[in-house]
Order: sequence, then C-alpha cells, then structure tokens
Amino acid sequence: MAKVTIDGFETEVPDGTTILNAARQIGGDIVPPAMCYYSTLKGSGGKCRTCLVKVTKGSEKDPRPMPKLVASCQTTVMDGMEVANITSDEVVKARAGVVEFLLLNHPLDCPICDQAGECHLQDLAFEHGAANTRYEFERRTFEKIDIGPYIKLHMTRCILCYRCVFVANQLTDNRVHGILGRGDHAEISTFIEKSIDNEFSGNVIDVCPVGALTDRTFRFKSRVWFLNPMDAHRECPTCSGKAVVWMYGHEIYRVTARKDKYGEVQDFICNTCRFEKKSPQDWTIEGARDIDRHSVIAQGHYDETAQTVR
Repeated sequence: MAKVTIDGFETEVPDGTTILNAARQIGGDIVPPAMCYYSTLKGSGGKCRTCLVKVTKGSEKDPRPMPKLVASCQTTVMDGMEVANITSDEVVKARAGVVEFLLLNHPLDCPICDQAGECHLQDLAFEHGAANTRYEFERRTFEKIDIGPYIKLHMTRCILCYRCVFVANQLTDNRVHGILGRGDHAEISTFIEKSIDNEFSGNVIDVCPVGALTDRTFRFKSRVWFLNPMDAHRECPTCSGKAVVWMYGHEIYRVTARKDKYGEVQDFICNTCRFEKKSPQDWTIEGARDIDRHSVIAQGHYDETAQTVR
C-alpha cells in the first residue's frame, strides 16, 4: 500500500494505482478531468492531456519533485508522493491550454448537438475555455456519414480520444474502424466498404465523450433534459440487460448503458436492448436514475418513486 497526498487530502491505495484513480478514491473537486481515460478499457489514457497534475514530492525515498507536469491517468503513485491539481496555478494554466487545443477544430454547434447536456467537453470548456479563440486558420471539416445501421459519425466533433477504437477491439471480434491518417489528417473512419454492424457496436456511442458518434434512432428527437432517465432491466441472453431508459411520459426515446459518476460504463449492453427495445412493456423499470442534482438533466424534476412496468 502507498500513501499519497493530493491537494492536501491523504489517502492510501494499493501499489500500482494511478494518481487519477487515487484522486477518484478521495472524490470531490480534486479529481482531474479525463477525456480519453476509461477504467474499463485496457490501453486507454495518455492522449488528451486534460488530467495533467504537478508532482511536488516524488516519494519518501526520493522527495524531489517531478520536473514536468505528468498525465495522472498514466502515472502510478509512490509512497509519500504529494500531488497538486487544482491548487497549482501551473496545472490550471496548462489545462486551459489543452482545452484550447481540443477546441481548435471543434465546431460551436452545442445548440444542435445531441450530446449537449451530457458532454464532458462542454464542462471543460465552461471551466477552462477562453471567450475567444486565437486560431486564425480554417477549421477542418468532414461530411457526416453513417458508419452502420444505427450510428452516425460526425468526425468534425471528434477529439481523437481512441475510446471507440478500444471498445471495439476489446468488446467485439471484428473491428472494422480505427484511426486513419496522421497528424492533422488523422480521423476516425471505417475500412473500405465496411460498416460497424455487430451485436455490441452501439457501445461506441456511450464511450464517446463528445457528439462525434450519435444514435441514429434518437438524433434530434429530444433534448436529454426533457427526458427522465430511469434504471431498468430485462432478461437478455446476450448482455446483462441492465440499462437506463430515457422516458418522456410513457414513451422510451432512447436506451443507454448505466454510467458511474465519471461517465464510465461498467456493464456494456447489446444492440437489441439499445435500439430495438423501445416499449415500456419490454422493461422492468426500477425507478428514477440517481444523478447529480447540479446536472442540467436534473432540471426535469421527475418523480423518484420507483415503479414497475410489465
């Protein structure tokens, strides 16, 4: 076990734990944001750089600080380590710079984006974004394309976090999309004449932190803050059958996997549950989803009384 202090809060974690996960164990505002790291996906992290922190003390054995800011999702703790996150002006300034880079080519289309209201990039832009951009060149743009019967790709919004590639690699046996090109020509795309069509393909929508991959069966039907997210389950031979159904009245507008407070899915669901079961009779509805009361989704003020629909 190793003791680590983050912004003055001390915790003890198993050896090999990353700084980010140690901060998550403490919780609260000291948890660094993460746009590419996903605890259930092997190999994720280290790409977006939004989780940069300053290690002010390396360990008890070697108390020297690390010379540069480090990615907290990739750096493991050492006994006696001290870390500064929101208490460091250097970290706050660097994070603002990272957000500025993420927004260089990202379109300002939040009013028409289906991810609005549950977008991590929106939160980052609100906390660290500048009022104006210094970027003088033309933003890169892409045509919207359908990369499967259920998924719409809006590559212009993509921040290249690689999450969708990792989830396809680790959840399916026939990944047909990935990163094509290099540098500022890099893009998410399918291989020639291929489309994403497998039983778990819809999970790339859940792991996308922005509105680059959207549900074609839900696009433009409603805003998330008009819907009531309800925990529900069903007997499914393919997946756990545990999901969140987003309801307006007695209608189900969309179905998603259950996410934790960091927006990460623990139990991925199949396409049958996600896209084909849109009737309340298909689900046993357990009750209102426990969500952050500060979230815009909470503005629906739905009744939290548990109910069962058969």
